[in-house]
Amino acid sequence: MTATEHLGKLQLTIMRVLWGAGEATVNDVHEALLESHGLAPTTIATMLKKMERKGVVKHRTEGRRFVYRPTVSEELVTRSMVAELAERLFDGDKVALVSHLLQAHEVDADELAALQRQIDAARRAAKEEA
Repeated sequence: MTATEHLGKLQLTIMRVLWGAGEATVNDVHEALLESHGLAPTTIATMLKKMERKGVVKHRTEGRRFVYRPTVSEELVTRSMVAELAERLFDGDKVALVSHLLQAHEVDADELAALQRQIDAARRAAKEEA
C-alpha cells in the first residue's frame, strides 16, 4: 500500500473482516456484513477484486471458491491513512491534527491519561535513539 493510497469505507469494513478471520470467502464476508450492511455477494466480490488489484488482498482457489486474505496489516493501513489525512488537512502538521482532535471532541480524563502515557513512551524512545 502506498502512502497516498487509501481504502474506502466499505473496503475498510471488508478488511476488518479479513483481519479478524485471517482469511475468508466472499460468502464468509457476506455473512459477516449482511446484518449491518445488507450487501449482495456480487458487490462484495467486486470490491474484493478491486482490493486485489490494489494489492491489499490476495486469493487462493479452494474448489470453486476464492479464499481471500489480507496482504497488508491493519497497522500499516491505519498509519498510511492517518498520514494521508494529516497531509491533506493539516499540511502534515501532526501537532495541528492532535490539537484539532482534542479541541473538537470531548476527551475524558482516562483518555487524556492514555494519551499522556503514549507521549511519555514516545519521549523515552526518542531519548534512547539520541
